[in-house]
Order: sequence, then C-alpha cells, then structure tokens
Amino acid sequence: MGSFYVTTPIYYVNAAPHMGHAYSTIAADVMARHHRQRGDDVFFLTGVDEHGEPVAHAAEALRTTPQALADENSERFRALMPRLNASNDFFIRTTDPEHKAKVQELLSRIRDNGYVYKGHYEGWYCPRCADFKSDNEIEDGNRCPVHHIELTREQEENYFFALSAFQERLERLYADTPDLVGPRHRANEAQAFIKGGLQDVSLTRAKLAWGVPVPWDAEHVFYVWFDALLNYYTALSYARPDEDLTGRFWPPQLHVIGKDILKFHAVFWPALLMAAQLPVPERVFIHGYLLMDNEKMSKSLGNVLDPLVIIDRFGADALRHYVLRDVTFGQDGEVSTEAFERRYETELANGLGNLASRSIAMVRKYRDGAVPAAEPELREDFDGLAEEVAALIDRAELTPAVELVWERVRRLNRYVEETAPWALAKDPAQAARLDVVLATLMEGVRVVAVLLAAVLPETADKLLSALGTPDIAYAGATLTAGTVTQVGALSPLFPKDLPVAAA
Repeated sequence: MGSFYVTTPIYYVNAAPHMGHAYSTIAADVMARHHRQRGDDVFFLTGVDEHGEPVAHAAEALRTTPQALADENSERFRALMPRLNASNDFFIRTTDPEHKAKVQELLSRIRDNGYVYKGHYEGWYCPRCADFKSDNEIEDGNRCPVHHIELTREQEENYFFALSAFQERLERLYADTPDLVGPRHRANEAQAFIKGGLQDVSLTRAKLAWGVPVPWDAEHVFYVWFDALLNYYTALSYARPDEDLTGRFWPPQLHVIGKDILKFHAVFWPALLMAAQLPVPERVFIHGYLLMDNEKMSKSLGNVLDPLVIIDRFGADALRHYVLRDVTFGQDGEVSTEAFERRYETELANGLGNLASRSIAMVRKYRDGAVPAAEPELREDFDGLAEEVAALIDRAELTPAVELVWERVRRLNRYVEETAPWALAKDPAQAARLDVVLATLMEGVRVVAVLLAAVLPETADKLLSALGTPDIAYAGATLTAGTVTQVGALSPLFPKDLPVAAA
C-alpha cells in the first residue's frame, strides 16, 4: 500500500461554480477513488481561493465586503462537492486562520533564506487573472489572452520573490524529471517559459488590503498567488484535528490544474518550495479547456454549460462520464448539450444500462436469480485489463482508461447478440451452454462495474449491490468463476425520457 495525495486547484470565490470547476474536481476525484480501490492511503484536497483583487472587485461591484462574498460563494463551492459525488477529504478556505498563519510562517522562512527583497515594479496586469503579464503573454490590442480584457499598467513598491535565482535549478529539475508536468506539450511550455529567462516576481501588494498580512511589514499583503499555492502544503497541517498529515502525504503525487494557471504551478510553485527547502510535487497534470463555440466556458462570456442543471436531470454519474469521454483529458475540446445527451443515450442508457438490465433479467427469468457455477468465457478479452487501466490512470490518462473499459462493455453487448441466451433457453439440450453464457455475463458485468467505480460511483454501487458483490476492491477486477452467485432486481441505471426541469 502506498500513499496518494491529489489536489484540485482552489477556486476563486468571485463568482458561483461552473463546469470548469466541476471538470477539475471530477478528474481528481476519479483518481482518488481509483487509488482507494487499490488500497492506497489517499488524501484528496479541494477548496477555494478567497483573497486577491478579483474577489475584492467583485465584492465592491455587489456593494458587499470581500469576506461576506467569500463566505457566500465558498458555501456554494462546498455544496458542489457532494453534488458531483466528490470524495474530498478536506475543503480548504484561504481565509482559514490556520492557513493564514502557516502562509506567514513559510514566506517568512523564505525571506530568512535570502529570497525576498524590496523593490519597485511596473508592468501590465490583468485584474481578473490577478497576474502580471510578460510581453509574450499579451494578446493583440494589449489584452489578456484568457479574459480578452484590456490590461492595466501597474506601478508599485513591493517585496519580490527572487525567482531568477532558481533558473538553473528549475532547468535541471525538468531535465532530471521528464514526467514532472503532463501532458508533454505542457511541460514544453513550462520549459520554454523558464528558458526564456526568469524574472523576479512580486511577492506582496501594497495597494490591496484583502489578503494575508505580511508579518514583517503591515503596509503589505501577500500577492494572492503565493497565498493560494501554499494551500496544498498548509492544509495538511490542520485538516485533521490535533494531527499533522504533512509527513504522511508530502510531497503530493499529483496536482490537477487548468492550463491557464500553468506558469504558477509549473514554474513559480517548485521554485517557492525549493526556497522553503521543501520537496517538490511528483507530478502536475494540466488539463485543457471545455469549449463552447470555440471559447473557454466563462460566465462573463455567457457560454456556460451548468453542471447542476445536468445533475438535476441526469445524475452526477452521467456528468462525470461525459466530461471524461467527449474531451480527451489534457486537451481542449468542444462540449454541448446535444453531445451530452447523445453520449447519455448511446453509451450509458443503450450501452452499460441495457447490458446490465437485460443480463440480470435473463438470470432472474431463466435461473430464478441463481447464477450458474460455470467457468466464464471471454477471458482473453479481460486478461491484463485491470493492469492496463491502472497504468493509464497513474499517468492521468483518464479518457483512454475509460475507453478501455467501454470496449469491454461493447464486447459484452456483442456477446449477448452472438450467443442469443433467449434462444438457448428454449432448448433444454442447451442448458449447460446457457449456464456458461449467463455466468460470463454476470462476471463480465461485475468486472466492468469494479473498473468503472471511480468514474461512476453511484452506478457501480447499484449494479454491484444487485449482483450481491458490493466490494469494489481493485484486486477483484478480474474474471473469476463463482464470484456472483445470486442476483436481485435492478432498476434502470440510466432512464430515458427524463423530464426537463422547469425554468
């Protein structure tokens, strides 16, 4: 048994949750659940980023305080987690007093180590990203490439983090750790940024009051990104009452982030940890954007697919399946309501749902629910499958991993058509053959359910309960004669013609 520490980015509370937040959370949750199935000691962290200029500006526009806005929207994000069926072990808020105290301690340590100094900054700034942009990060028209708004020119006297001091160490880190950042093209982006020459970056802000106070200078707060990045480390110190989990889980095996925050996680973050003399994460996996009309989904752009609307009608498992199937995890890709409904009907309802329903129904009809003690067929189709799926998930290649399982769902459906159990049941001379077919279907469905339990936890629970084999331990994801002995009734897993919620 190993340890597995996985994190999502922490989400800005300047607006309510949307599909992008659901996407990162679902991906991290699938990996956390999968590693629990394998018996690993797992810690899954998510939460919210409550400081910084975007939150302060949003609060001002709403004529409320940053703290009041943070309190309201953090609860929306917290409530999203069970709706997604996320199994996070802790939900951090960067306004937690324990987090703030730890941030002050760590950044003071970095200062004491000689990597902080006071200086003057002037540059182009995006208030929505809370990010100073270098010349090669600016879109035509002097605009932010993420939000497409015009950048502002900022001048401040701040404390700086000596990022440039880590130029050679970061280059060596990437050379020695080729899997540090995935997919490969994202690692190339990070290395290009580093090789372009690192500049020291603002560690504090003097013009902003909404942030973690700098303990050595009351006129400053820490720049939100340094406060936010440290959440992955600080959470372990207080997530459990009277227990520090840092020694048990640090460094993380995996950070899951979106590509818009690559620079901070793939460059700033390891340098910050080096400055604090802490081990760097084992891997950062950077996913792309879910796009609508070729644009990143954004409430400000009005092109949002609402995850809660989908969940209310189709259930969380349907959403979890869709975001990992229609877009290869790690790439950009278009999503739409039409594509979601097509996947729901063809793969979930007609594919897995139909396979499970008719297979169980035939055992109940032809053998009174008792599964024959026969040696299952299709072993060649399942041999090595669990190991292949695990290897892909270890590399955060979630979409190919799910596809491998879905190939077996399709194979089992073909097996039903090839063997025609309904025809075998009419011929007493074919009773032994029918036993083999029914045993194969039940065992195949069970293995598929175990392999999909991390992606479709609610569905797998219903299906395995009907099979009388509720254990989802990954060691059981192989065809084994006699595992399923008696089946019960199964209601439709993915009903069709679901009512549309009233507007």
